[in-house]
Amino acid sequence: MLRKLYDWTLSLADSRHALWALAFVAFVESSVFPIPPDILMIPMIIARPSRAFVIAGVATVASVLGGLLGYYIGWGLFESVGRPVLEFYGKDAYFDDFSARYNEWGAWAVLIAGVTPFPFKVITILSGSTGLNLGIFLIASIIARGLRFFVVAALLWKFGTPIRDFIERRLGLMFTLFVVILLGGFYLVKYL
Repeated sequence: MLRKLYDWTLSLADSRHALWALAFVAFVESSVFPIPPDILMIPMIIARPSRAFVIAGVATVASVLGGLLGYYIGWGLFESVGRPVLEFYGKDAYFDDFSARYNEWGAWAVLIAGVTPFPFKVITILSGSTGLNLGIFLIASIIARGLRFFVVAALLWKFGTPIRDFIERRLGLMFTLFVVILLGGFYLVKYL
């Protein structure tokens, strides 16, 4: 089933409504959808490199708006909608323990989840359910999602098709390593 969903999402890149499809996928991916918008964004940018940054902007705005839906699910619909989504992604067992400490590090969680392969929807729902300050959530979401989508767009705009394999297979790892190094640097500055 997931493969069919993936193939359907990828087929949207060829439609004349590709930009709207990207906005839809980016929006729902931030709250409930399992397929990231990158798989739609990459072929769209390769096909029309001159629109790379418009495409990244659409993905960013739609993703942040979808993140607000995820936040609302966590805030107002956690028991009826939020908990089942967390259960689907296998994150419900960690919720009670994690939520107690979440707000202290919530901005970092949003930033990290927004640029790494970690499911962003888990963090958006968690942010709402724990009452993370909405302003902090929005700023962190804009920075994280903008960084993720505009880096992909810039790489594809500059290098085109040859960079596609790197983006599809290794960019998540590179973002994750960057976050680990960044957090490690903060840890060293604070404790050494």
